[in-house]
Amino acid sequence: MTRRAAVAAISAVTLLLLGCSAGARTGGEPAPAPTTGADAATTTKATDLLKSGTAFIDQTSFRVDADIASQVTTVAHADNINKRADTTISAFGRVVEIRMIDNELYMKTDMDLPGVGREWMRLDPARVPSDFAVSFAPGRNDPGGSARLINAIVTARADGPHITGTIDLTRIGAGNGINFRPGPDGFPDGARSNAFSATLDADVRLVSFSIPAANGMPNATLRYSDFGTPVEVVRPQGAVAAPDALYPQLGLSG
Repeated sequence: MTRRAAVAAISAVTLLLLGCSAGARTGGEPAPAPTTGADAATTTKATDLLKSGTAFIDQTSFRVDADIASQVTTVAHADNINKRADTTISAFGRVVEIRMIDNELYMKTDMDLPGVGREWMRLDPARVPSDFAVSFAPGRNDPGGSARLINAIVTARADGPHITGTIDLTRIGAGNGINFRPGPDGFPDGARSNAFSATLDADVRLVSFSIPAANGMPNATLRYSDFGTPVEVVRPQGAVAAPDALYPQLGLSG
């Protein structure tokens, strides 16, 4: 990822605080040939398989690892049944920590945000942008944002537990997990047919979703693991109410 893309990524994380993001490079490599030639029925069958592979999100605890070009990473643990979750986002040496306990939302960051300190803060979930799920409602709290990736698939084919195809990176949109932002000249044309691959485990759960670097866009990976492992989240001691200055700085707009 070039310096221009790196700047876009750290800017997005500063605004977002709830996910990974990276920008497009200017110029870039030629678009690769699609990895599959799938008709509509084949694509529907493969994407339905992927969607069913995310049912665990509301059924058991799990871990999420998201990575963009080894420069922006997220490690999260979620137990939506028992309403516990934590997330650590690292971007170019800066860190954001988030904890969710029942209806409580806490955050701490060492980023230099105007009007915001570096102590643990207690946020009002109602003031957090709606694109970023801070609710344990069914289907609403996936730190990996897998649904956004699946919904952006253009073509797909399943070969046993492996699914390959093409994805439109411009359709992924903002949300938890992996995000792509356009560069100064917008998205490169090839971003609309970028290759992807995904894998299901023996229990037909989505365990990996990979997007290789191409078309001026950085590589990105999403992995799910530790299914059923207890998630222990400690309520931060001495947390202060988040200042009003924080909320306008949340989100991927801008």
